[in-house]
Amino acid sequence: MLFLIAQYFEFEGLANLIRYQTFRAGAALMTALVLGLIIGPRFIAMLRVRQGKGQPIREDGPQSHLAKRGTPTMGGLMILVSLLVSMLLWMDLTSPLVWACLAVTVGFGLIGFLDDYDKVKKRTTAGISGRVRLLAEFAVAGIASWILVSQIDTNLYVPFFSNFHIPLGPFYYVFAAFVIVGAGNAVNLTDGLDGLATMPVVIAAGTFAIIAYLAGRADFSAYLGIPHVPRAGELAILCAGIMGACLAFLWFNAPPAAVFMGDTGSLALGGALGAIAVAAHHEIVLAIVGGLFVAEALSVIIQVAVYKRTGKRVFKMAPIHHHFEQLGWKESTVVIRFWIVAIVLAMIGLSTLKLR
Repeated sequence: MLFLIAQYFEFEGLANLIRYQTFRAGAALMTALVLGLIIGPRFIAMLRVRQGKGQPIREDGPQSHLAKRGTPTMGGLMILVSLLVSMLLWMDLTSPLVWACLAVTVGFGLIGFLDDYDKVKKRTTAGISGRVRLLAEFAVAGIASWILVSQIDTNLYVPFFSNFHIPLGPFYYVFAAFVIVGAGNAVNLTDGLDGLATMPVVIAAGTFAIIAYLAGRADFSAYLGIPHVPRAGELAILCAGIMGACLAFLWFNAPPAAVFMGDTGSLALGGALGAIAVAAHHEIVLAIVGGLFVAEALSVIIQVAVYKRTGKRVFKMAPIHHHFEQLGWKESTVVIRFWIVAIVLAMIGLSTLKLR
C-alpha cells in the first residue's frame, strides 16, 4: 500500500526510500517484529481464555511434554496477523508473485487453523482427516502454481551447474504444487518442541530473502548464472516479514513456551517458503536450505513405511527430534543443535549461488 502511494507521488522526497526493495525489506521486518511483540500478550490471553485446557498433549510422547498441558495453541494467528499487515504495508501489491505467495500463506494458515480448532474442540491430537487436509492443501497450492507459472517458465533449474535446467512442461504445475505442500507439511512436522521450527524458518527465510533479491536483479542473476525472475525481489520483503513475525513469536515461544504455534502457523510458514522457492526458481535449493525440515519429514515416512512392512521401528519415536529426546537429550539441547544444523545448511544453500 505504501509503495503504491509513494509511486502515485512519483517517489518524491523521503518517499524515494520506498522505491528500494532493501529499505522495504528492513521496514517489513521491523513492522512485523514490533507489531508481533505488541499484540502477543493480548493474543495469548485471548487464546488461553477461549481454549481452556490448551493444546492436547500426546500421551505416548516424551513424558517431559506432559508438563506443557494447558499451554494454548494457534499462536500462528499472531504470526499471520503481523506478517499480513507488514506485507500489505510494504510490498508492491501489483505483483502476481506477491498474490500467489499470499494465497498460499493465508490458505494454508486457514487449513491449519481448522485442524487446530478441531483438536482443541474434541480434545484430541488427531485433528481433521489427513486426506481432507491434503486435498485442501493441493487445491490452494494448485491455484498458486497456476498464478506463478503465468510469471515464470516451466524449467527446473539445477544448482551447482550454470544455466542447466530440466524442461518439465505441463508437469511443472504438479511439481510446484508438490513443493509447496511438501514444504508446508515438513515445517508442520518439525514444530514439536519450543522454538524448534521457528528459528530454522527464520534462517530459511533470511536465506531466501537474499536469493529472491538476487534472482530479481538481471545484473546479479546474469553474473551468478542463476535464473532471472522479474520482480522476484519483492519476495525478499515477504521473507523479511516472515523473519520479523517469527522472531516476535519466538519471544513468547521461548522455553517455557507461553503459546504454541500450532498448525495455523507451521503450515502457513512452510507453504510460504515453498511458494517463494518456486517463484524464485530455487526449488532444489529449498531442499538444501530446509534440509532439517526434509529430515523431519523423511523420518516420519521411513518410520511408518518400515513399521507397516516389518512391525519394527527405525527410530525410537518420530519425528526425529523425539528420537533424540528418547535417547536422553534435553529439549533445549535438541533445539539448539538443530538450529546449528539449520545454519550450516543455509550456508551450503547460499554457496550454490556461486558454485556453478
